[in-house]
Amino acid sequence: MADFSINEMQEMQKKLQEQYKDKWEPICPETGKNKMLWMIGEIGEVIDIVKKNGDHKTFADIELRKDLMEELADVLMYYNDILLCYGISADELKQAYTEKFEKNMKRW
Repeated sequence: MADFSINEMQEMQKKLQEQYKDKWEPICPETGKNKMLWMIGEIGEVIDIVKKNGDHKTFADIELRKDLMEELADVLMYYNDILLCYGISADELKQAYTEKFEKNMKRW
């Protein structure tokens, strides 16, 4: 399987947003905060799966693993909505990520 890029995820999110534009909040800076709150809720669902089932069972059980991946996909969808709300491009994210990586490499 080929890598799954931020650009691909953002294009998919744009299609999803277009599909539900009459039902969902618009993608704009004013709704970025709400998207962050929804993402935190999804992160809580990820944590609940691991907390309730343990690390090893979550890793080994096929159904739990599918549930975990679905919740992680929800997190990524909201993450990409946030990027879109604030107009953050994949190139900008790559630059910020690289700079943070380099900073962390020098921490200790």
